Amino acid sequence: MATDYVVINKANWDERAPEHARSPAYACQTLINNPEALSDVVRFDMPRLGDISNLDVVHLQCHIGTDTLSLARLGARSVVGLDFSSASLHEARQLVADADCGERVRFVEAEVEKAVQALGRHCFDVVYTGIGALYWLPDIKAWAKTVSELLRPGGMLFIREAHPIWRTLDETTEDGLKFKYPYFEQEEPMLFEFPGTYVPLGSGKAEFEAQKAVQWNRGLAEIVQAVIESGLQIVGLHEHQSLPWDALPGRMLRGADGEYELREGKERLPLSYTLQAIKLSRR
Repeated sequence: MATDYVVINKANWDERAPEHARSPAYACQTLINNPEALSDVVRFDMPRLGDISNLDVVHLQCHIGTDTLSLARLGARSVVGLDFSSASLHEARQLVADADCGERVRFVEAEVEKAVQALGRHCFDVVYTGIGALYWLPDIKAWAKTVSELLRPGGMLFIREAHPIWRTLDETTEDGLKFKYPYFEQEEPMLFEFPGTYVPLGSGKAEFEAQKAVQWNRGLAEIVQAVIESGLQIVGLHEHQSLPWDALPGRMLRGADGEYELREGKERLPLSYTLQAIKLSRR
């Protein structure tokens, strides 16, 4: 499975990318029509992300590029979106071209593990990883090492991710939330079958051919420790009561900011977190 996960997951994302580009949840047409529009994800991140004007940014696991484009609109000098899905990058390049923002944004096809080989060492001021990314990767320490090698001294890692405690829950139960999946990182991955996807589809398509997905979870301390061991200093860690998608169907409400919160007891369960770290020295 360790060698097959890329093939399995790439097929999953390649089939869904065109449908995601047409989904109202990603609002691609709004981003094209309005040169000041930002994705809901980046808008949520802005207060903690801070000023990225004139900085070189790499967006790992960029998918169809809505957040990548939004980072450029925040004033970044350059933004590179990296993803292993050729279909996702096709949609991303088309989005950026249609939005007339191609002069500061480019996309590179590569696995995260090969990002340094594809992009070079110490080339970026910001490594940005959007929500829903880390649990597709098999080794959190290898990911943190890649981030450190991509960053210049003084550069920042910014990640918002689904909370690992949420990742342990069985979202299919109707009689209360129950733990089902590992909290700590395991050597063997979890294999899922998803006939659909996490956003409503404009085409009305309900089922995909590529239904398998391979994922890993890891605890919050494992993630923090991997970042520290890679040579970065944690400067911010925030837990949130919301996610950008309806992760627990029937139990969530969507707010005006596009985020979903639990209908009841939202103070009992963190759904996502933001982590910020600075690279102190060349390493």
